[in-house]
Amino acid sequence: MKRILVIEDEPEMRRNLATILRLEKFAPVTAANGKEGLKRAKEEKPDLILCDVMMPELDGHGVLAALRDDPELVHIPFIFLTAKGEKTDVRNGMNLGADDYLSKPVDKQDLLAAIAARFERAEQQANQEFQPNFDSAERLYALGLTPRVAEVLLWIAQGKTNGDIGTILGISESTVKKHVLEIFQKLGVETRSAATLRALEALSSRKIEA
Repeated sequence: MKRILVIEDEPEMRRNLATILRLEKFAPVTAANGKEGLKRAKEEKPDLILCDVMMPELDGHGVLAALRDDPELVHIPFIFLTAKGEKTDVRNGMNLGADDYLSKPVDKQDLLAAIAARFERAEQQANQEFQPNFDSAERLYALGLTPRVAEVLLWIAQGKTNGDIGTILGISESTVKKHVLEIFQKLGVETRSAATLRALEALSSRKIEA
């Protein structure tokens, strides 16, 4: 049974998330603030972390930064929980290395889909010989892309929608669409999956068999 750590300072939200996870056969572990959450993460070594952004003691960004500096915890999938409209928080969180984000109040199906996607990606990476590095878009420059367009491709390769990418990078969705078209033209591909394959090749420095 996979353990999921829920770091959330609102008691009702924390209880609701724990209940949903328990009913879906996960083992929820909860924490009421960032400082407590970081302590529980070190103790429990959870399979995934759901973490609010705005919290007392230590905010979500501080929790994520501490996790990413810990060799034993750095690879735990991390999903931010953020109030709707907090685009700056979303952008900062994704740039710090969060794997995904969900807007509160969290829809049950969106929550389960995000969790499933993170676990599927972790399993795929564990079963592949290549290990793509998503820390920087620099390796994508070799594909003939400008830094901004390379950033868009970096997030496409992580399964983000145009709307997500716009929020993360602080640009409009229409601008993202233009960059996606440029990516297709530069790489000579017609789909996001084909562009993702090229990106993973570049990010992993290994040739991936199609």
